[in-house]
Amino acid sequence: MEPAERSRVPRIDPYGFERPEDFDDAAYEKFFSSYLVTLTRRAIKWSRLLQGGSVPRSRTVKRYVRKGVPLEHRARVWMALSGAQAQMDQNPGYYHRLLQGDRNPRLEDAIRTDLNRTFPDNVKFRKTTEPCLQKTLYNVLLAYGHHNQGVGYCQGMNFIAGYLILITNNEEESFWLLDALVGRILPDYYSPAMLGLKTDQEVLGELVRAKLPAVGALMERLGVLWTLVVSRWFICLFVDVLPVETVLRIWDCLFNEGSKIIFRVALTLIKQHQEFILEATSIPDICDKFKQITKGSFVMECHTFMQRIFSEPGSLSMATVAKLRESCRARLLAQG
Repeated sequence: MEPAERSRVPRIDPYGFERPEDFDDAAYEKFFSSYLVTLTRRAIKWSRLLQGGSVPRSRTVKRYVRKGVPLEHRARVWMALSGAQAQMDQNPGYYHRLLQGDRNPRLEDAIRTDLNRTFPDNVKFRKTTEPCLQKTLYNVLLAYGHHNQGVGYCQGMNFIAGYLILITNNEEESFWLLDALVGRILPDYYSPAMLGLKTDQEVLGELVRAKLPAVGALMERLGVLWTLVVSRWFICLFVDVLPVETVLRIWDCLFNEGSKIIFRVALTLIKQHQEFILEATSIPDICDKFKQITKGSFVMECHTFMQRIFSEPGSLSMATVAKLRESCRARLLAQG
C-alpha cells in the first residue's frame, strides 16, 4: 500500500491506542466506511430515546444496546444500566473519602507495579503525556482496594479500569462502574481464590461440550485445561484480546444483560473457528489457535460480530448459566 493511502487511517485510534505495524488499513477502511453509516443512524435514535432524561430498562433499550451505544452517550448509558449511577447518587463524597483513608502500602505497591504495564501502546497513559491517565488509574484502583478489601487489587482490574477511564473521562464514575463489574456483574472473579473465575471457565467447558461437542472432545483428548486458553478473555473482559470497538460493544451488553454475554462471545469465537481449532494436535498448538481466533476481520467488524453472538450460540438463559455455575463450583470446591 502506498504511504499516502496508508495515512488515511490515523496512526492513533480515537481512544489513544497506536495501531500495530501489521494493521490492515484497507480492510479497516472498508469496514469503517459502512459502519459509519450505522453509527450515524444509531446516534440519531439514541438522542431521541435519551431526550426523556432517564435510561429505562425496557425491550427497546435492550434492542438499542445490542445494536451499540454511541460513544457520546456510552458513559451515561453504562452508569444508568449497571446501577452505578444510583450507587453514586446514594453515596455522595464516598469516593473522595476512600482516597483520603488510611494508607495501605502493600495495596499501593501492587497497583504502582502494574501502572507502566497498563496500555503501553496508548498515548494517554504515557508519563510524557499531560495530563497522564496513570494518576487517574492509580486513584480509581486505590479507592476500589479500600472499598472492597476482600478483593483489594488483582491483575486484570487495571485494564478494566483503564477502559472505563477512557470512556467516562471521569474518575468517580469509573470507580462506580468498576464496582458494578467487580462487585455485582462478575461474581467472585477477582477475590484471592478467584473461585468465580475458575467456575466460569468450567461453565464455558460444559457449554462447549453441549453445543460444540467436537471441540469439547478435542480439549479432553489433549488434556487442555480451559484456563490455559481463555483465562485472559474472562479476567480482562476481552481487553487487549479483541479490537477496542468490539470490546466496547460487548461491554454495552455486559452492563445491561450481565455476565452471560461473556459466554456468548466465547462460544461464538469458538464456533466460528471450529474447523481451524480441530486441526490442533498438541497443547501448544491449541493455545496458539485460541490466540489466532481473536484476530482478523471477523472480530474487527464489530456490528456483524455482535449480531452473531446473539444468533450463533443459540439459547442461553441466565438460569442455565446459574445452574451450571452451581454444579461447577461444587466440583471445584470438592477438588479442594
